[in-house]
Amino acid sequence: MHKKEIINTGLKNAYDNFYVGMDEQWRLLSAKYKAQNIIDVCVTRPFKKVLEVGAGDGSILKFLDELQFSPEIHALEISQSGVEQIDNRKISSLKSVQIFDGYNIPFGDNEFDLVILSHVLEHVEFERMLLRELRRVSKYVVIEVPIDYRYGVDKRMKHFLAYGHINMYTPSSLRFLLQTEGLEIVTGKISVIEPEVTKFNTFVNQKKSRSFLSSLKIDIEFWVKMFVIKLGGKQRHEKFASAYTVLLQKTKDSEILT
Repeated sequence: MHKKEIINTGLKNAYDNFYVGMDEQWRLLSAKYKAQNIIDVCVTRPFKKVLEVGAGDGSILKFLDELQFSPEIHALEISQSGVEQIDNRKISSLKSVQIFDGYNIPFGDNEFDLVILSHVLEHVEFERMLLRELRRVSKYVVIEVPIDYRYGVDKRMKHFLAYGHINMYTPSSLRFLLQTEGLEIVTGKISVIEPEVTKFNTFVNQKKSRSFLSSLKIDIEFWVKMFVIKLGGKQRHEKFASAYTVLLQKTKDSEILT
């Protein structure tokens, strides 16, 4: 069966106007840290030709461009509103942006040095189908996902579905998925939500009353968490993770049924 025949068009249509009227300040704040995570895991490797798949409104691309991450960047996005937003940003290193169906990447084999997939995989119905396309067009891949999974998470299903999150990961489950698809982890980074992001979400998005004490409480909670992480090592760090970013290198075909 051809890939296009099994794509949920209803899911795609749901994103068509996703970026119309959305809060750009919030998206830019989140994108600043996502872009930095990408740079951190790629710090030892220069990439000359980069593709971002599921580029959203271009917020991450904006920061990567400002930080001169790559001289040539291309973008694919499932939503028309996202493509329009990316076009409007006038990103100097962006050479092309086009809409795609969510799975079929309209580029040749090994055409890119790096493909970026940031906060996309949790939205994808057929994860392995997309991962195989990423492997096809590039030797290296960067993937970042939110770490939504916690004990009792099933009781918050409506919350996550409202954000379009239909898959959930732990660092371990993501590593397992990627390695079974012939993607070797070169390096990874565990992220914890920064106080700046928490404050914006609390006082702006949620419209809670802001005071010196409420702001200080967020700072203290963050530093206590970081102290506990330092004492507990990698296992504790992964427990408190809000996102996981990995740089991957393709090694071989999928391990499934081989």
